[in-house]
Amino acid sequence: MKRLTSLVTAILLSTAIPALAQQQITWWDFFVGGDGVRMKALLQQFNNEHPDIAVTATSLEWGTPFYTKIRTSAAVGQGPDVMSYHLSRLPMALQEGVLTPITVADMETAGLKEDDFFGPALEAAKGPDGTLYAVPFDIHSTVLFYNKTLLEGTEYLDADGKLTGVDTLEGFEGALAAAKDKGAEAPISYATGDDGGVYRVFYSLLAQQGGELISADGEVLPGDSGEKAANAIRVMTHWFEEGWQPEQAAYEASVALFTSGKSAFFFNGAWEVPTMVDLEKGGNLGFEWGVAEIPPLMGKQTNWADSHGFAIPIQGKTQMDPEKRAAVMTLIGWMEEHSLDWAAAGHIPAYKPVAESEAFRAMEPNASYAGLADRATYDPRSEAAGVASPVYDAAINIISPAIHGYMEPEDAVEEIRSELEGVLN
Repeated sequence: MKRLTSLVTAILLSTAIPALAQQQITWWDFFVGGDGVRMKALLQQFNNEHPDIAVTATSLEWGTPFYTKIRTSAAVGQGPDVMSYHLSRLPMALQEGVLTPITVADMETAGLKEDDFFGPALEAAKGPDGTLYAVPFDIHSTVLFYNKTLLEGTEYLDADGKLTGVDTLEGFEGALAAAKDKGAEAPISYATGDDGGVYRVFYSLLAQQGGELISADGEVLPGDSGEKAANAIRVMTHWFEEGWQPEQAAYEASVALFTSGKSAFFFNGAWEVPTMVDLEKGGNLGFEWGVAEIPPLMGKQTNWADSHGFAIPIQGKTQMDPEKRAAVMTLIGWMEEHSLDWAAAGHIPAYKPVAESEAFRAMEPNASYAGLADRATYDPRSEAAGVASPVYDAAINIISPAIHGYMEPEDAVEEIRSELEGVLN
């Protein structure tokens, strides 16, 4: 009888206490490879620590397929509750009307404030009127990888294994010539046959001259920017003519040239840092390497950058439930606080409390190029720019042929102007 009474009591208690309510959050991203592994681990950790929120994540194909799916699904209310987003794509998103503003109240719910973020990344997350549409997560930029072993004994490597004497175009090209003399097959490797690889180098050289690709009011190569663009193309063409850079190299080939020790320098995104780290740990790298900011070859210390951010799409014609939105912002705030784990992918945290922490300052090689967070130049704030955009098409269809000698720099500039004006008008 006593056992029966205890059983009845337990049943009554279990029915009297409701099950813990969960906010179901749908998450979409475009992260694959090492980035995908890191993001899945972060999401799993969040779910473990937040029994009241359940995040279901889906990774989709990077680039145009992702953004096309966002546009079509959000319009009919079938999109995610939160998603990763390249900040360079923000102008396109605003033109399409697929994002909801991130309000001051939203930021407070996340435990964040605008001053927590680096200026260039924060500005890239805003619309023309200053409204915030995404929360920056990282800063990923072009950097300069270099082969210490190949450069050893030249005047371009100091006793500590740091680059020296390459802060001008003349000095850098001297280093390329020295590397060629030492047997480098391609002294400077980058993806000369890939839209992203060509665009990022071109845009960095243009920005270092103070040039603009597209102005705030939509003018293509305004003022003397056309001359500066031609100058950037001329420099890249010179590297080809001297045999310093590979011919029509696809992305994977450009990576292989450097990792196999056939290049002294390598222009690519900091996202390739894990590749180098993994090869070194596995004993599959036959040289010592380093990473630095791209030198101010054309005068100004800056280079191309973009950011991954978190954005909340529209829900068709309905509004997201306030409690669900609070859960989404809780997730975003947690991600920012844990962005040191994400930095292991080579990124710089956009969230200053992490980026300025002792833990990040001790993280190598990230710390060696962390200064670019305040100096980076983001894509033009234009619907013709950003990841998988018309400016990338111009890079592969116009700039790449030009740097291989199929077009004069000035003619290439006129074609760029014509193509982009056709998109914008």
